[in-house]
Amino acid sequence: MLPNPQSIVDHLRQLQRLIRQALIDGRSRPNLEQVNRATAADTIYQLDVLIEPVVEEYCDRWGREIPLVLIAEGIEPETGRVFPHGTRQEDAPLRVIIDPVDGTRGIMYDKRPAWALAGVAANKGSATRLSDIEVAVMTELPTSKMGWSDVLWAVRGQGAHALRDDLRTGQSDTLPIRPSQAQSIAHGFAMISNFFPGTKVMASELMERIASQLLGPADVTKAMVFEDQYISTGGQFYELIMGHDRFNADLRPLFYQCNRNPEGLCCHPYDCATLLIAQEAGIAITNGLGRPLDGPLDTTTGLSWAGYANPTLRGQIEPIVRQFFRDHGIDP
Repeated sequence: MLPNPQSIVDHLRQLQRLIRQALIDGRSRPNLEQVNRATAADTIYQLDVLIEPVVEEYCDRWGREIPLVLIAEGIEPETGRVFPHGTRQEDAPLRVIIDPVDGTRGIMYDKRPAWALAGVAANKGSATRLSDIEVAVMTELPTSKMGWSDVLWAVRGQGAHALRDDLRTGQSDTLPIRPSQAQSIAHGFAMISNFFPGTKVMASELMERIASQLLGPADVTKAMVFEDQYISTGGQFYELIMGHDRFNADLRPLFYQCNRNPEGLCCHPYDCATLLIAQEAGIAITNGLGRPLDGPLDTTTGLSWAGYANPTLRGQIEPIVRQFFRDHGIDP
């Protein structure tokens, strides 16, 4: 069990407020969309570099209160980084996994909000997994025209909670969490991640199969189901949590496997740092093949996932997804 979970929530919320403010203050800088470097996890843009010192400085202060191991993009991928410096990893009670800017590609063009994501587990070294996370917080990183920013958090067993921060006044209002209870995908948002070339054909084929088997032959004169390609795992979780979307899935590692390709760019555990919030809100998140989503706390392991707003939708969609992969040589 984590010591003082509410204190951890408070620390994560404060860190993410600082990240949000750094982005607001720095987004007028030129060339934020330029590539700085590439890592095993993803491409690092100049916007990401803007946030890195904020995370390190805060974790150094927090670590003096209670030692922690930080797992984040750009940090040592195998071991993480221990705060305060000089502390032995095995002496740190906390293991903190962070994606400071999940959705860089949208926010760096001021196109769509990104999210700061964080989850905390008791430190079990390299054996620590997503399923060990006991506290998670996510904060919306707004575009320049936004006046509000949503903040969601959860402590295991205590449900999911949300606030909407007024960026002008600093006041916050409680935000209701209501996952969709719709019994069909008809006239709702449902999608499979189809962000980048390489897996687009399979993603589209699977989505067409889901739509045709649940709604019947496509009538191109009508829009019976819609999709929203939000390039942010945290953002996708948020849309399910708040009742905007009914089904979301990111199945790129499975598609790579079907095509006998090496694993390419895909979702990783740090992108799923706030899985706990979705679970506490009642969203079923699986590995895409029906089992619970899990993985080591790192930035490099490829993850497939599927999220269902309610059990009825899961019962309708999951068998179609499983059969699709069975047809392509993957036994669920």
